[in-house]
Amino acid sequence: MGGRNEAASPSAERASAERAVERLDARGVAVLVAVGLACGILSGLFGIGGGTIIVPALVWLGLSQRHAAATSLAAIVPTSVSGVVSYALGGNVNWLAALLLAAGVVVGSQIGSMLLGRLSEVTLRWVWVVFLVFVIVQQVTFTPPRDGVLVLHVWSGVFLAALGVLTGSLAGILGIGGGAIMMPALSFVLGASDLMARGTSLLVMFPGAISGTVANWRRGIVHLKSGLIVGCCAALTAPLGTTMAGMISPRAGSLLFAAWLAFLAVRSTMTALRATRASRAA
Repeated sequence: MGGRNEAASPSAERASAERAVERLDARGVAVLVAVGLACGILSGLFGIGGGTIIVPALVWLGLSQRHAAATSLAAIVPTSVSGVVSYALGGNVNWLAALLLAAGVVVGSQIGSMLLGRLSEVTLRWVWVVFLVFVIVQQVTFTPPRDGVLVLHVWSGVFLAALGVLTGSLAGILGIGGGAIMMPALSFVLGASDLMARGTSLLVMFPGAISGTVANWRRGIVHLKSGLIVGCCAALTAPLGTTMAGMISPRAGSLLFAAWLAFLAVRSTMTALRATRASRAA
């Protein structure tokens, strides 16, 4: 597949996803369960949806980058609910900021879903690599405050809505929740504490993931069975990750997340290079 992706019909895409479901043996289910449990811990710990774990795992199991991204977004729905409950009980959710972000995310997720169906497989893989590198640099260079306070006014509200559109678009393309984008913006630009930024980001992921998943399902690119296995398992362990987040310093959390992403970036770059060579040889 080179350049722009040849658009497949929703029925053809769904048939491909169904074949992937049929190939999901006991080993595949075990991998999905393990990924879900790990994803839940990291979701609560870092305030992310878990796409940085789910997408590579699904690609490794045989799904295309496109199907993996769409399926990951579906898995984020139950994951985000479990994580946000834990943060909300601790008073670490700004509901108004989440509402403004969510309004933009719902719009952006539709844009992202549309682009996901049109971009080539090779392009999607390289966009993923660039995103990982961006987040690694951000995590290493910026440490969020633990005692920050999020203050809203007119211009910050406009900023949050625009940020939501950007986040939703990238989330739709990459199959992520968007926490890696929203968290630094909430802390660095608006002064939120690291815990408030994580809790608010997780709340915003819920409507965005639902909106994107519905759009992806209509396009026939969601592997729903895998998404539900991962998401439900992640929902079980997300509260544990939330507890861990309050026990470590913001700096330690940032460096741990960056180390994990660096591993994924190396692996994803190798995969993207192989896909590029195969595309050119075709």
